[in-house]
Amino acid sequence: MPTPSPASAPIRRLTLRDLTACADLSEDRGWPREEHKWGFLLTAGKGYGIDDPGGGLVAACTVTEYGPHEQPSLAAIGMVLVAERHARRGIGRRLMRHVVAALGTTPLTLHATPFGRPLYEELGFKVTGRALMVRGRFAPAGSGSGIATRAATAEDLTAIVRLDEEVFGADRTHIVTRLPAFADQLRVAEGGGRIIGYAAAWPNMDTHVVGPLIARDTETAKALIASLAARTDRPVRTDIDARHEELLAWVQERGLAVIAPNAVMTYGITDLPGDWNRRFAPVTVAAG
Repeated sequence: MPTPSPASAPIRRLTLRDLTACADLSEDRGWPREEHKWGFLLTAGKGYGIDDPGGGLVAACTVTEYGPHEQPSLAAIGMVLVAERHARRGIGRRLMRHVVAALGTTPLTLHATPFGRPLYEELGFKVTGRALMVRGRFAPAGSGSGIATRAATAEDLTAIVRLDEEVFGADRTHIVTRLPAFADQLRVAEGGGRIIGYAAAWPNMDTHVVGPLIARDTETAKALIASLAARTDRPVRTDIDARHEELLAWVQERGLAVIAPNAVMTYGITDLPGDWNRRFAPVTVAAG
């Protein structure tokens, strides 16, 4: 039997057995391998891929769904990659069309690089916002904000899940409850005897990524970032909603530089649900 070409090879669901192949695909396109993140996305969500007859993957992407299991209220598409040797042959377009069709009427979101944005616009995604990736060695401020932060405990999870759903606009219990194992740090901010924000810092290659970052206001977001940064010797990275101009200016004053812009895009909805005023950064742009 002739070997099917990658352009017509079946699209299948990925599992954790494909973790190395996913990391190889990232590396092939000049991205970090990011096995830790791939593992999180493949267990908290779904992966789709096309096998290369010569071994490994021709293309892959992840889908993270939120809300009721039987009727998700939002799904985020991420890690859309096509191997360099198979690029510009319509394979990414075919994979995306398959995933969009598989998700039916579920509203979709993704973060698009300038390179990927034209494809997503062709498929009907609309730009609804921007996020800026910042990275660097965090230089602590001279004086604290006065907002109390501490390490989260198991007893905090119920309150964190409740706050997260209120701010994010959809239930992502399956994400939040994985954070204690996925992240090296999970911290909460308190005010008036209740949790007013929380953030995690998880390892990604040589950095710690701050995300998610949910906070009552900018000062609370600053306190959470500073408390996480004070407890790592790695560079800090995060992806901040561009509307949070004060926080972006502050992290740049503290030594973080903007290294990449992403367009926030949606399909089937005109804007993301929830309260963007308190949603400062995602867990990862791949998960929306």
